[in-house]
Amino acid sequence: MSQASQQHSTDTASLHLADHGWFYVGGNYTGLDDAGPMAGQMYVEYFIPENQTHPYPVVMFHGGSQTGTNYTGTPDGRRGWAHDFLLAGYAVYVIDQAGRGRSNYAESLYGDYTGVKGPAADCEIRFTAPETIGNWPNAALHTQWPGTGVHGDDVFDNFFASQVNQIANRSVVEALNRDSGIALLDRIGPALLLNHSQSGPFGWLIADQRPALVKGILAIEPNGPPFFEVTLTGGEDWYHFAEQRNRIYGIAHQPLTFDPPVADPAELDVMPDPKPAGEGRVQGFIQGEPARSLPNLQGIPIMILVGEASYHATYDHLTSRFLTQAGVDHDFIRLTDHGIMGNGHMMMCEMNNHVIADFLLAWLDANGPAG
Repeated sequence: MSQASQQHSTDTASLHLADHGWFYVGGNYTGLDDAGPMAGQMYVEYFIPENQTHPYPVVMFHGGSQTGTNYTGTPDGRRGWAHDFLLAGYAVYVIDQAGRGRSNYAESLYGDYTGVKGPAADCEIRFTAPETIGNWPNAALHTQWPGTGVHGDDVFDNFFASQVNQIANRSVVEALNRDSGIALLDRIGPALLLNHSQSGPFGWLIADQRPALVKGILAIEPNGPPFFEVTLTGGEDWYHFAEQRNRIYGIAHQPLTFDPPVADPAELDVMPDPKPAGEGRVQGFIQGEPARSLPNLQGIPIMILVGEASYHATYDHLTSRFLTQAGVDHDFIRLTDHGIMGNGHMMMCEMNNHVIADFLLAWLDANGPAG
């Protein structure tokens, strides 16, 4: 049986829901006399299993150019991570980022928008067929995308149809989704956060503001690396850093609570990481010693998960290094170390998505919050 035709119990099991619906959180009226339009609201769809065996729900935040559809199905028509967690007894909340998808978007409210990652070749290189170009050393190891990964293939076309415009200013993106994420937890209570890619900083920022309400963070290839944006171009000199700091608070564009406090991000001392990164890894930047800590993130169960063939596999070790310096205990996990091979950045959409979900669920069973 081929990889593409293998079945997982998630795709065939009956789903029994106690409740399903949607609501909006956050947002404020704008305009003359605060009469509208509304800005900053976030769409939330919830699924409550009939047999809920875990006390804390999982909130699933998607990444850049994506929407919550990343978790409610795959481009080849199978079920998604939302279903894996439901069948494991978790209540699941799936969002569309503020200023994105069903949460409404408009340049008049949020500033400039970037177009869909396109032409299609851009999506192929980054997400679905990185092995065809090889802009990073491990790209050739990508095997898990269902189909050819190039436009004209039905699965790719279905995935590309789901890509949407997004707010250009990353600082605005983080601020909006931090605030709406906080509003969500204030409404539903303590929860586990699952953050992918662009939404990675949302987890750090929400937990920083509501540490008692964040019972765990599953950071799936979170946005990085610290401080400086990196461009991967292939060839012998295959990566290049931006000249100016981008994530000015290290792992986020928006402020975090440091100890000693940081009144201005320029106060964060930045230096090249002296620890050799290894072959096929980016040699990046960390805090100068003595490093400032992140006290509000300490004590929260945190996992950073990285796929074998993703561009994030080249630099997510730097995000892990930053957290370690800041006194934040966490597990930095490469799927390859657990025999799960060939995944790109969009692992929740790939052929072995349920295998990875099973791994996440097992990690929560072993390391997540009691109760």
